[in-house]
Amino acid sequence: MNNDIEKIILDEKEIRRLVKKLGKKMTEDYKDKNPIVVCVLKGASVFFTDIIRAMDCPLEIDFVSASSYGNSTTSEGSVAIKKDITKNVSGRHVIFVEDIIDTGRTLKTLKDMMEHRGASSVKLCAFLDKPSRRVVDIDADYVCTDIDDMFVVGYGLDYAEKYRNLPYIGVLKEELYK
Repeated sequence: MNNDIEKIILDEKEIRRLVKKLGKKMTEDYKDKNPIVVCVLKGASVFFTDIIRAMDCPLEIDFVSASSYGNSTTSEGSVAIKKDITKNVSGRHVIFVEDIIDTGRTLKTLKDMMEHRGASSVKLCAFLDKPSRRVVDIDADYVCTDIDDMFVVGYGLDYAEKYRNLPYIGVLKEELYK
């Protein structure tokens, strides 16, 4: 798999540093709120595990599976909810944890759903943000780092279900997905 990577943009040490810093900020913001932290499967699973361990406050967890990509490298436009959360969010603080914000469609859909269900607040947390690709009006409340418009894999991010287990973020060689 390493031979499929054009270049590494975030190594393991930098990822740990970014997650620890963001976890500290989220701990400060949620120390007395017992939020429901929701992992957006599958891509965010690695980051989700690290960020909840970096949060030193009471919290509950849940999972949602939603996607606008399928096996493509570009968003298909509509968002499919494949697995909904199980917790009642009415009157609760909800934090969605996503691997990367690209077009913003998935997180906008999820945020609107939770607001409609009566959540006290809905915040968005992403490991990576690609603001140049946004097509809906949405911003993350918590982001480890922004990246340019490049196709990245590793640390949970995939291409056709591969590369999620790489311990770093790398740019996938273009000839592999074009």
